[in-house]
Amino acid sequence: MSFALGLTGSIGMGKSTTAQMFADEGCALWDADAAVHRLYAKGGSAVEPMRNAFPSAIVKEAVSREALKQIISNDSNALKMIENIVHPLVAEDRTAFRAAASADILVFDIPLLFETGGETAMDAVVCVRVPADEQKRRVMARGTMTEEQFEQIRAKQMSNDEKCARSDFVIETDSLDHARVQVQDVIRQIRARMTDA
Repeated sequence: MSFALGLTGSIGMGKSTTAQMFADEGCALWDADAAVHRLYAKGGSAVEPMRNAFPSAIVKEAVSREALKQIISNDSNALKMIENIVHPLVAEDRTAFRAAASADILVFDIPLLFETGGETAMDAVVCVRVPADEQKRRVMARGTMTEEQFEQIRAKQMSNDEKCARSDFVIETDSLDHARVQVQDVIRQIRARMTDA
């Protein structure tokens, strides 16, 4: 029986880097964002339902994220419709991963885990954290969004303090070495728990 560990944290907190550390330690990793990319790619299972709902979102036989952003900004109901198409497909992808994975610990990298109620499907949750000023510095350093866009994303997400309070484990991602030691410690604790069960 494998252990399902939800991994969450707000934008710029070091979640993707931490997820890779779990994978490096032998955990199987499922990434919600990567699943959406698969669904949106040419031949992905979201392409046809999206074409039916938003024909202009399909570019070169794939779902265009840029086109979707435009549609969402022009239509207040579009986001809900997109979520209704994508969320069940993402859930199917996650179920298939769970069925195929052979590792003892399965890590589910889900940015909006608490916001979507996904924590109920996990055996435990780990949240990553850095101070707010470091979070902002990291996101701005990527050069992929404006300060205003960053603040909009942050406003839509549950506060990271609340995510941490609701999690079983918290990992400070202030440095790679410190994060790696904490990842190894979380894995040790989970494996000990599984042995005792």
